[in-house]
Amino acid sequence: MAWTEITRAQYRRDDLEYASDLHDAEWALIAPLMPERKRLGRP
Repeated sequence: MAWTEITRAQYRRDDLEYASDLHDAEWALIAPLMPERKRLGRP
């Protein structure tokens, strides 16, 4: 896949602190796949 000006801007990571950080739109795609939170530790 060749990078175009549209895709280059879409996948730009310069505004993120870490390369592994996600944009809100990316997180919205994977959030439903994450398991439910479990209560751990003492109350």
